[in-house]
Amino acid sequence: MTAPAERAHAILSASSAKQWIHCPPSARLREQFPEETSAAAEEGTLAHQFCELKLRKLFLEPGMPEKDYKAGLNKLRKGKHFSTEMERYTDEYRDYVQQIAYQYPSAPYITVEKRVDYSYIAPEGFGTADCIVMYGTELHVVDFKYGKGIVVEAEGNCQMALYALGALQAYGLIFPIDTVHFHIVQPRVKNFSQWTTSVRDLNAWAETVVRPAAQKAYEGGGEFQQGKWCDDCFCCAAGTCRARADANVPVLQAQVDPATGKMKEEALLTNEEIGKLLPLLMMAEPWIKKVKKAALAKLLAGEAVPGWKLVEGRSNRSLTDPKAAYGALIKAGYKKAMFYEQVPVPLTEAEKLITKEEYQSILAPFIVKPKGAPALALEGDKRPDYVKDSTPEEDFGGANAYKKGDQP
Repeated sequence: MTAPAERAHAILSASSAKQWIHCPPSARLREQFPEETSAAAEEGTLAHQFCELKLRKLFLEPGMPEKDYKAGLNKLRKGKHFSTEMERYTDEYRDYVQQIAYQYPSAPYITVEKRVDYSYIAPEGFGTADCIVMYGTELHVVDFKYGKGIVVEAEGNCQMALYALGALQAYGLIFPIDTVHFHIVQPRVKNFSQWTTSVRDLNAWAETVVRPAAQKAYEGGGEFQQGKWCDDCFCCAAGTCRARADANVPVLQAQVDPATGKMKEEALLTNEEIGKLLPLLMMAEPWIKKVKKAALAKLLAGEAVPGWKLVEGRSNRSLTDPKAAYGALIKAGYKKAMFYEQVPVPLTEAEKLITKEEYQSILAPFIVKPKGAPALALEGDKRPDYVKDSTPEEDFGGANAYKKGDQP
């Protein structure tokens, strides 16, 4: 299976393409920061290794001895971030790829964890595609996302587009591809996104958008530009970027009353003003969190941040040995029922403890998903409009609502 080192990122990596295409100088800026990992990244790497093994067994090495396959699974199960739910979600990915493959009358060409080279369009550009499926004139690029913080869409996905360009460069002489399908498989948030484009449109995008942006990015040129890519692509400089400060500080200052130094009351804004202000504040909100995180990191590293210092945050008391402590109270004459209560674990924890089969056959029939609370979104958001279950009149009693003149 692919070793982590083989998934190393290029300067113009596919995974950060959305960022360096829109904000070219950020590509070189990232070089000033040390490589960092996180529990979420390590968890994602382990999940990808499960995906690779399962697809190899199904497509690339169908003759793999069962004992070797089980040995591979058992080795991965010993990983620090393994959970039973990871088995279920990677099974969903395997089944998704299987559906793509089985739609064709004969076996398509399939490769997994394929390093693709798109350096002809972006200097030194390369990336590792999770799965590529080709049959006739069609190319499928399938990307597995184990994260659940950001929902990733297939439409116009820069990362997958570069994978597709690399695949066309590698296999274009063998397969007369004219249609490309992008697939995002993000099972933890039930996101299975698809989008189709033509090779002609893909190449046009590569020449008119990627090539000029890539040249600027590689040379460290271009203009810094704030956008969703700052946070979606986990830019290392997101909390210390001067361009973000230049974009966000004036927005915040405009809402401060110069006489009091406090934020203006929301009630003083018109609906039109609120509508125009919200997108700017939504951009500033994650930036503020990143600035706080950057300041904390600098202070922890021993650097001075004028006007600020580290203090001890709030903490909760705990027992060194709860069982012994409560045992002593029971021994002193208190009833055990006073200190112990039996409650079921949360659903997300239960999912981690059971198999995929048990989840479907035993737990799934009991699961309901209530309607989510209303949330703000831009008008272009693809999610359907929120529909209230009741009218304002019904919320306040309907026909039985109190009317002027009624006796209290």
